[in-house]
Amino acid sequence: MELRHLRYFIAVAEELSFSRAAEQLRIAQPPLSQQIQALEAELGVKLFDRKKRPLQLTLAGQAFLEEARSILLQLEQSVLKTQSIHLGESGYLTIGFTSSITNGVLPNILRMFQEHYPAVKLILREGNNASQIQKLRDRLVDLIFVYQYQSGETDEFVVAPIAQEFLVAVLPAPHPLAAQQQIALVDLADQAFVMPLYQVVPGLTEQIYRLCAQQNFVPQVAQEAIFMVTILGLVAGGIGVSLLPSSAQTLRREGVVFRPLQDATETIQLSAIWRRQDESPILQQFLTVIGIEIDRRDEA
Repeated sequence: MELRHLRYFIAVAEELSFSRAAEQLRIAQPPLSQQIQALEAELGVKLFDRKKRPLQLTLAGQAFLEEARSILLQLEQSVLKTQSIHLGESGYLTIGFTSSITNGVLPNILRMFQEHYPAVKLILREGNNASQIQKLRDRLVDLIFVYQYQSGETDEFVVAPIAQEFLVAVLPAPHPLAAQQQIALVDLADQAFVMPLYQVVPGLTEQIYRLCAQQNFVPQVAQEAIFMVTILGLVAGGIGVSLLPSSAQTLRREGVVFRPLQDATETIQLSAIWRRQDESPILQQFLTVIGIEIDRRDEA
């Protein structure tokens, strides 16, 4: 049995006439009759009562008509789904990220993509920088967002900048320096620091140490924490001060004030990273929506 047999049968069943069905299908009537007879022979049942005028479906024919329509509809849907996946308009995209990035541009990126491609399911995987890089290498995620990624010697990944943020000073509300509109980084030299955990965001932690070194001091670490909300809570509790990306201000933690740094010349970079050889059309659509041109894949 071939799909054309189903289409021929449906045409005859809907027209209840071999001649009209043949005209609709643009074939001669005798070959059409022969194809229906061959279908009946294969099924072992009569689909039409040819003795009645107009032509009528048998009970078996009525049941087969319903199934034939269902089969062709399912085939059509399968074709459309396959074409949609090929075009990157449906399917799955797995994204890795660190928790701190959710305070910045990531929510807007996700919302913008879902508005353009609602049929694509985004699967989100939270973790630290090192684990996300390994997941990307192991093909457990398709793309990751991380702060301050340092490209290695290999060219297995493409790294594209997404956003730049300044670091801001985070102080307990009662802190004497909180009265100032801007903070000189050197004024924090004798302060206890609440630092982001290096294993989670090594690039951010290294930049904080680098900026402090430029002011000739090493942060006195009183406590490390994984999540920015935890860091803010500890600062509010008077454990120490901190330096965080400016997007942390969206958390609006009571008891904490944010102040720009007078001498901040460096920014912290948020990057999107994906496998250079990944030709997934869904990934390409995602990169396009968030403003990364496809030809930038060749950049290291």
